[in-house]
Amino acid sequence: MLKWYDQQVIYQIYPKSFQDTNQDGIGDLRGVIQRIPYLKQLGVTTIWLNPIYVSPQVDNGYDVSNYYAIDQSLGTMADVEALIAALHANGMFLLLDFVMNHTSDQHPWFQDAVAHPQGLYRDYYLWADAPAKQLPNNWGSFFGGSVWEPDPGATDQYYFHLFDRHMPDLNWKNPEVRHSMLEIAKFWVDKGIDGLRLDAFIHIDKADFHQNVPNQSTEPTIAEEFYAHLPHVQPYLSKFCGALRELKPDIFILGEAASASPELLIDYSRPENNQCNAVITFRSLVDREDQLDPQLPAEFQPKGLDVEGMKRQLTTIQTKLAGVSLPVLYWSNHDMARVATRYASPQYHQRSLKCLATMLYLQRGIPIIYYGEELGLENLQFSDLTSFNDWTVQPFYDRALAVGYSSAEALAMLNQTHKMAARGPMQWDAKQPNTGFSPATPWLHGTTKIADVASEQADSQSLLHFYQRLLRLKQTALFTQGNEIIQATPAGIFRFTRQLDQTAATVTCNLSNQPVTVMTDTTTEVQLLEGSVSHSGQQTTYQPWTLTVTQN
Repeated sequence: MLKWYDQQVIYQIYPKSFQDTNQDGIGDLRGVIQRIPYLKQLGVTTIWLNPIYVSPQVDNGYDVSNYYAIDQSLGTMADVEALIAALHANGMFLLLDFVMNHTSDQHPWFQDAVAHPQGLYRDYYLWADAPAKQLPNNWGSFFGGSVWEPDPGATDQYYFHLFDRHMPDLNWKNPEVRHSMLEIAKFWVDKGIDGLRLDAFIHIDKADFHQNVPNQSTEPTIAEEFYAHLPHVQPYLSKFCGALRELKPDIFILGEAASASPELLIDYSRPENNQCNAVITFRSLVDREDQLDPQLPAEFQPKGLDVEGMKRQLTTIQTKLAGVSLPVLYWSNHDMARVATRYASPQYHQRSLKCLATMLYLQRGIPIIYYGEELGLENLQFSDLTSFNDWTVQPFYDRALAVGYSSAEALAMLNQTHKMAARGPMQWDAKQPNTGFSPATPWLHGTTKIADVASEQADSQSLLHFYQRLLRLKQTALFTQGNEIIQATPAGIFRFTRQLDQTAATVTCNLSNQPVTVMTDTTTEVQLLEGSVSHSGQQTTYQPWTLTVTQN
């Protein structure tokens, strides 16, 4: 039986960058309310908001200091209530980002833990002793350096932080932590939200801190085997999600499991496990790495799309999740470069974006569209390293210069790949200051190509109009409920069929800069065509970045 969330088109909004209504250069909740008619016309049915809680903004809201209040830069609790009411009045839904692995070091729990080493809240966090002038172990943080930071208080202990040092990890082994986080989630469910996106839930269990990464390096080492997907994650998650479903049986729980394999996607979303309804994995996107410079770290080097690798990976995910849950379909999010910067063809820019959207979003699964993607919004281009707000970019930049890259070339690589450059302001109207985002200087700014709503609304051939047509097609029964078979095809071609009862359609996309010839399907109707195709007997040639959706 279909649930409401099985037929959704989710739109991810980075609140600070969507629409400013109080002229301070920071997007706000009133801005989201203002743009609901635009989202509804686009074909969006559910909004996912990145964190809106009170925060020092060290990590743009993922460092929460008060889960029960709204950051004043974004609005008020009354604004949230108005947003929920407005969305529901339009037949739409709201997901809130739920940061469950860590808090800000400004959270009262951590402040008390530091002030009172023998107090109740000390055990809300993870602490370890260490030999003199040594760290407890050699594990590396995702934000660079060690996971360990000295206790700001008077003790010789260290606290654990998997992300920024101002974001200490919670101790989920402590039942009081589990209870406290559940109470926070219940508070928001009572407010009327429709679901949660569970941030970094795969990290809420850690290995024995005495275990080092067995290597010869003197530098801290990223070691997910010690702090991702460990045995207690699923029991913790099951009890947390189960308790929320007792309060709201149809709540939609979307998990972020960045490093999850297809097999783990099954475990986290299997209905009988009472955990997530759907799970995001970053492993659904497959990059080419055959042209990387071995002298540089791979992280900030631009990479093209590995069409054949992604074909195999998506086939695996679709096959394994069949009868279990719906895959999550996305090209971009706040933690990676924008699809228009990362994968679009410079030669066939707009058509390639139409092809990429069609190839992914008409598959079996739940689309998540990152704000501005429907316009072809690209990464910002920063002119200095400080704009990235990431101290790991300096070593990359220095290394690039050391091996012969120019300063401009090193900066260009960072702008093309860094997540911060993907968080720029939404572009509403090129004729207005800051393209209609705000009359004030935006909180995050750099140069970028103009791709604004007003211009694309006036152009019937625009990417925006294409997304509107595509999402209407996605909402039909065939593309929300039908089975899927990904076909074996020549390199560069991604083709799959969707079938529901006696209705079937074939989606064919040439994801390359060269013409490719394929065997012709028997068709009765062309539902969507972008680019150019030519027929010869039993063969069809697809010009570069051409797509068809045909009904069989």
